[in-house]
Amino acid sequence: MPEFEARTVKEAIAKGLEALNLTQDDADIEVIDEGRSGVFGVGGKSAVVRIAPKATENAAKAATLHASESDEASVETDVSDRPTFASVDETAAPEETEVSPVDAETQRVLAISADFLQGLLDRMELKAGVEALILAGEDETIYRLNITGEDLGILIGRRAETLDAFQYLTRLVVNQQTHRWYRIEVDVENYKQRREQSLQRLARNMADRAVSEGRTIILEPMPPRERRLIHLALRDREDVHTESVGEGDSRKVTIVPNS
Repeated sequence: MPEFEARTVKEAIAKGLEALNLTQDDADIEVIDEGRSGVFGVGGKSAVVRIAPKATENAAKAATLHASESDEASVETDVSDRPTFASVDETAAPEETEVSPVDAETQRVLAISADFLQGLLDRMELKAGVEALILAGEDETIYRLNITGEDLGILIGRRAETLDAFQYLTRLVVNQQTHRWYRIEVDVENYKQRREQSLQRLARNMADRAVSEGRTIILEPMPPRERRLIHLALRDREDVHTESVGEGDSRKVTIVPNS
């Protein structure tokens, strides 16, 4: 659930609703910190709220579309007719392999998650579709849903907070309908994949710079998922090591040359 910060609670809510393109009636809002004004501008603290689209209505729609009235085991949903679906990601990491054959359970998870996302997109009046890729990770099946279309930057948000909210809600709806927790990854125009590749290049370049200049390189603040990518990209290098420093949104990765 993404967090939004402003001078007052009212301003933080307005900021979040605008970023998510929601009305107050369509959003779940949680006040994390009411903030304080301080004295003569000193000692003030920003208000913080959490906002996400309400999932109840869409969850009910997903249940109606995909749950059998008499027996959940007899799901008739068939996603094989959908031209936007694929069963394997050709660019996946080595530990991710094709799931074959696609069983009824996998089909059901795909149908619920893809239709829930499409419902959100339709409500936002966005001309966008959903592509589904089924991958096999080391320990579990990965359901990767990529939203495609034009002018979809609003779905990503600052530091991908909006995109993370979409992913969280999709997982929640699937969990409500299946009573199991699946690894569902939501992306927009392969943004996460491009960002991951960009961060890997950044990590290698900054590591080379740290070694050549003999000094610690401090990267910009990043969310936990992106910091983890930096750590993973450099974990096998013997000439540098990485550390995370700072607190909250200011937490960042440092790349330290090994002496």
